[in-house]
Amino acid sequence: MSNRYAVILAAGQGTRMKSKLYKVLHPVCGKPMVQHVVDQISKLKMEKIVTIIGHGAEQVQAQLGNDILYALQKEQLGTAHAVMQAKEMLNGKEGVTIVVCGDTPLIKHDTMEALFKHHEETGAKATVLTVQAEDPTGYGRIVRDEFGHVERIVEHKDATEKEREIQEINSGTYCFDNVALFDALNRVGNDNVQGEYYLPDVIEILKNDQEIVTAYQTGDFEETLGVNDRVALSEAEQFMKKRINEWHMRNGVTIIDPLNTYIGPDVTIGTDTILHPGTILSGNTVIGSECIVGPQSEIVDCEVGDRTVIRQSAAFESQIGSDVQIGPFAHIRPQSDIHGHVKIGNFVEVKKAVFGEGSKASHLSYIGDAEVGRDVNIGCGTITVNYDGKNKFLTKIEDGVFVGCNSNLVAPVTIGKNAYVAAGSTITEDVPGEALSIARARQVNKENYVDKMNKTK
Repeated sequence: MSNRYAVILAAGQGTRMKSKLYKVLHPVCGKPMVQHVVDQISKLKMEKIVTIIGHGAEQVQAQLGNDILYALQKEQLGTAHAVMQAKEMLNGKEGVTIVVCGDTPLIKHDTMEALFKHHEETGAKATVLTVQAEDPTGYGRIVRDEFGHVERIVEHKDATEKEREIQEINSGTYCFDNVALFDALNRVGNDNVQGEYYLPDVIEILKNDQEIVTAYQTGDFEETLGVNDRVALSEAEQFMKKRINEWHMRNGVTIIDPLNTYIGPDVTIGTDTILHPGTILSGNTVIGSECIVGPQSEIVDCEVGDRTVIRQSAAFESQIGSDVQIGPFAHIRPQSDIHGHVKIGNFVEVKKAVFGEGSKASHLSYIGDAEVGRDVNIGCGTITVNYDGKNKFLTKIEDGVFVGCNSNLVAPVTIGKNAYVAAGSTITEDVPGEALSIARARQVNKENYVDKMNKTK
């Protein structure tokens, strides 16, 4: 197998998006379009990946990182001009170069691998990834010769009426013999309606050099979708969502309503897990086996164990163990570590807190900046008072503690092992283990108060 290189075209401003955000950074299923492309190409064995950047270059580099190379296209003078910016890095190198647009987030690595294989097996100098389109309007048409080889690619605006009837279209993805590519790029002109240097003109140059130009046709039109505006972005979102959901369902996940379930491309889900409508799983979330998630739950960058139930709740950047019950209407904020068999009930907010095995906070509580031991029961309405207006402080609740309803634990404070806190208490000092702490005003009953009050009116 010859050396392989990649050029990703990501320099276009994307004016039709009507956005301040650089076009290829618009997300599809939570991940920027160009990141989808890079992730797929990175699954192949590539010697070098060069991304052509222009508008918003710094933002693209910040997103993609330093594992790939960058070339700046200062002026947008067409796709051939864009590829030429990689000359310094790739010119003269033996091998095959794939050129992919950064706004084609649905393209798959196995299709690109098939394109490489077809190119190498046919001994071509160029191979075009094509697809049949029911409505080819706006796309470049593939014009074949009498032998079925690619003769040239004609842009829609430059095509004749007869050429516009052709339904086989150019996807914008190509494989080239690298040396032949840069030789041909030097000869591309801009004698066309837009006055730009078109990459498809390389095909015609190679044909005139009597070189072999082939096409590899994919059967998946959705995969070749280029995103130029918000309408196409929405279409790409739907296609990607369907692809992701189907993959999980075929791998043992039950999705009750796929149209209303949103799973990011980097999410992992175990078998026999059930996702109810309105579920949103994103980031690097990992969901274990036999879980129930939803309805109406959002989980971002969390690791969730097996047999856990999360209903009508939100969880972010946290660890959640096995056999946990969360919700309804709970909020797990970042840096929480919830161990197994824990219950976080309705309208409970947890933030940067550890919950030990078997502990419970069942109703209407805020537990923030806390270390909760094993088998702790936190009563309804309990608050860890962690903030004094300037600093955050830690609350420690040791194993076996029972905290009565409507209690305030004013940090920094420790509730010792197996201690009890009486309902309605405001705890400002440490409570020894095995103790009962009562921190509230003594009840006073004034007999016949109402009768006396009425007589004074």
